[in-house]
Amino acid sequence: MTFTTMLMMVVFVLLLAPSTLLATDVTASVIVVGAGMSGISAAKTLSDAGIKDIVILEATDRIGGRIREQEFGGLNVEIGANWVEGVNGNELNPIWDMANKLKLKVFFSDYDNLYANTYKQAGGKYESSFAQSAFDKADDLEKFGESVSNKLTATRQEDISILVSQRLKNQVPTTPIDMAIDYYKYDYEFAEPPRVTSLINTQPLSTFANFGEDLYFVADPRGYSSVVYHVARQFLTFDKSGKLTDPRVKFNKAVTEIKQSPSGVIVKTEDGTVYRAKYVMVSVSVGVLQTKLIDFVPDLPPWKILAVYQFDMAVYTKIFIKFPHKFWPTGNGTEFFLYAHDKRGYYTIWQQLEAQYPGANALLVTVTDDESRRIEQQSDEETKAEVMEVLREMFGKNIPEPTDILVPKWWSNRFFKGTFSNWPIGVTRFEYDQIRAPVGRIYFTGEHTSEHYNGYVHGAYLAGIDSAKILIRCAKYRQCRFVHVCVDGKRLRSVEFSE
Repeated sequence: MTFTTMLMMVVFVLLLAPSTLLATDVTASVIVVGAGMSGISAAKTLSDAGIKDIVILEATDRIGGRIREQEFGGLNVEIGANWVEGVNGNELNPIWDMANKLKLKVFFSDYDNLYANTYKQAGGKYESSFAQSAFDKADDLEKFGESVSNKLTATRQEDISILVSQRLKNQVPTTPIDMAIDYYKYDYEFAEPPRVTSLINTQPLSTFANFGEDLYFVADPRGYSSVVYHVARQFLTFDKSGKLTDPRVKFNKAVTEIKQSPSGVIVKTEDGTVYRAKYVMVSVSVGVLQTKLIDFVPDLPPWKILAVYQFDMAVYTKIFIKFPHKFWPTGNGTEFFLYAHDKRGYYTIWQQLEAQYPGANALLVTVTDDESRRIEQQSDEETKAEVMEVLREMFGKNIPEPTDILVPKWWSNRFFKGTFSNWPIGVTRFEYDQIRAPVGRIYFTGEHTSEHYNGYVHGAYLAGIDSAKILIRCAKYRQCRFVHVCVDGKRLRSVEFSE
């Protein structure tokens, strides 16, 4: 066989090979991995700075990330982020500003009457006076925790968990009602229990201290993701119908490898496409970073891996249930109610949605952490049976069967691996800064990189801006050094990284 014949055969085989072998390289200045709020916010900040040669790779078929609405029994409900938290304070929450500009339908969440709507496991409500006393005691315990937190911060002492602060007051919740109130105060906010949640970094909480203590529930037919589209429309192309048509956004592009060298980065996706750029901005969740979905070549340095693994990706599950008619109290002061079970966190927090969806006959119950993971591993029918058992204990045996149930599964989804990050005990702000720190030409963003607002939509938005500014300083002004602090035994040492 001649050399020419062999060469022709090789060419013929390549022509018949799968398209993945012939995937075309795409070149850009910056690749943004993920089109959630932080990714879109970072991309807009880059664009505003004149870096418009970007490519946004999104693993799913939409932008918005963990802000996601879904059709449910004729309703458009939010299965991810649902509230604008931190409103009516000294500073303006940027997400609240967007919600107002978009005129989203929002509803003030008033929890003040929970004491009058707390149900026993054996049926019936607790006496209002008894429940109010339990809430007052929990409020005092929370204030004590904030006092301890402030003292620890002022004296630069080591962090403790919220649970440890409760032990210091010799007041650990153990009764069903005390555990239900404790769950409402902490797990309902952080999606993890007080035993693992940092005291110093959550008490008091910057979101409420800076932006205000009010919360508003978003129930708009356009979806809470409208705020992400609001940011996207300021730099991406949409057609007249409102469809995103910008060629720089690539959907269904799950990134599997990020390889960097002194001259740039190469990003590969599951379909075999190869993208090249000078820099990459990674906006996937910390839960995804803790998996092997994305292979970094070379491996991320040990300090970076440790920082990522130390942080928590929490799971917060909102289960929607629809009925043929209402059997629960309605009217003022009845929107939220508690179920006090001897198993902490067992279908504890309930919300009736009559104000948001009039005539829909819908309830929302929230579970978190281990209960979320347990529920994700069972069938929806099993979950429905458990939910109905709880409801019958609260409202009697003669209530109707639900017509529909929706159980989101964020933990099982490989593109999210949870709902939002939580600050665990033992992670200092110095160590936390390493999560955001770039590694060479690889930059990181996401709500988990927001120093003061991790876990919130405004945290994701602001983190995108902050991380993009770090990249801009390097790309445009050659200020590529990023100073952070590593923990070396009991000694802190400053480390600088430059390109």
